[in-house]
Amino acid sequence: MGRLTIVGAGYVGLSLAVLLSQHNDVVVLDIDSQKADKINHRVSPIRDPDIENFLKSKKLSLKATADKEEAYNDADYIIIATPTNYDHDKAAFDTSSVEQVIEEALFYNKKALIVIKSTVPVGFTESMRERFGVSNILFSPEFLREGKALYDNLYPSRIVVGDKTKEAKNFAKLLLDGAIKKDVPVLLTGSSEAEAIKLFSNAYLAMRVAFFNELDTFAELKGLDTKEIIEGVCLEPRIGNFYNNPSFGYGGYCLPKDTSQLASQFNGIPHEIMTAIVKSNQIRKEHIANMVIRKKPKTVGIYKLVMKKGSDNFRTSSILDIINILKNQGKTDIIIYEPLIEEDTYEGLRVVNSLEDFKRQSDLILANRKDNDLEGVEHKVYTRDLFNDN
Repeated sequence: MGRLTIVGAGYVGLSLAVLLSQHNDVVVLDIDSQKADKINHRVSPIRDPDIENFLKSKKLSLKATADKEEAYNDADYIIIATPTNYDHDKAAFDTSSVEQVIEEALFYNKKALIVIKSTVPVGFTESMRERFGVSNILFSPEFLREGKALYDNLYPSRIVVGDKTKEAKNFAKLLLDGAIKKDVPVLLTGSSEAEAIKLFSNAYLAMRVAFFNELDTFAELKGLDTKEIIEGVCLEPRIGNFYNNPSFGYGGYCLPKDTSQLASQFNGIPHEIMTAIVKSNQIRKEHIANMVIRKKPKTVGIYKLVMKKGSDNFRTSSILDIINILKNQGKTDIIIYEPLIEEDTYEGLRVVNSLEDFKRQSDLILANRKDNDLEGVEHKVYTRDLFNDN
């Protein structure tokens, strides 16, 4: 049984905290004291059914704090799960929060193993070891879905740790001990290789989304049945019948920033696919907007900004870019129905809180994913959702 400090109470941090606190003493450090209070009262600050259930019903050795000294002192492991957003001006991740945590962690506790779970550029961990003159920093990628973060830690596809030391093996064991699934591949690699595994994994997923979206665009403009084509294509076992539902474009926290970061690191290296994935996603959103404009609706209703069912996050959602394209065209009024928004407006657009008023006022309803809420107005709905699946 170890003592672990996890910095950041987002999807990654909180799911790890719940997982590891089953068998270890875990402290969550977050700058938001309200988040810390919720966790201490066993209320999840994020939407994830499994996290909510575990906090309420499981015996967990878990506490949260905003006090850095309390969090870092005496920890055996310090896990960093702070956000690393992509900075388009610098064409790189903003890793400042991770660097700050490393500096603070080493100030309070030089003996703990520092594990970076935040997504970082290839070569980042090695640069941090050199910068701070230490060897007790390693990277371990996470492979989680929003809304199913704890589930994906309980039933992991693989455990990757970017080091081959005894300490790395021990950390991998901690993750495996907390999981329900035990037959899990464990891979110990170099630190930069682990960083690349994370970025290339998400780039491949983004490529798959882009592929089926381009297939759908082709079929839509040619008057073909997209669903029949996808079903036939995916009967090929090397392709598989999964992750193939057309959408308005990939979005969310990980895929947009990870594909952009990886593409930027190909600078000077022969490539075509990585930058094409990013470009294809933008073209898809432009196509969706153009199809809406072609229908000449007076009022377009945006049904939810969240990128998928079960999510409480709409940052970098593909629908936001489509809204901006429609706004710039200036050919239609736009209203929004999003239960997560309490205000009357969002980015200058009117928010309609009543679902019935929203359906009545909209000439065309733009919905990335179908929903039972839209029954009765199917003739108004424009969606590319064929399989009712995220």
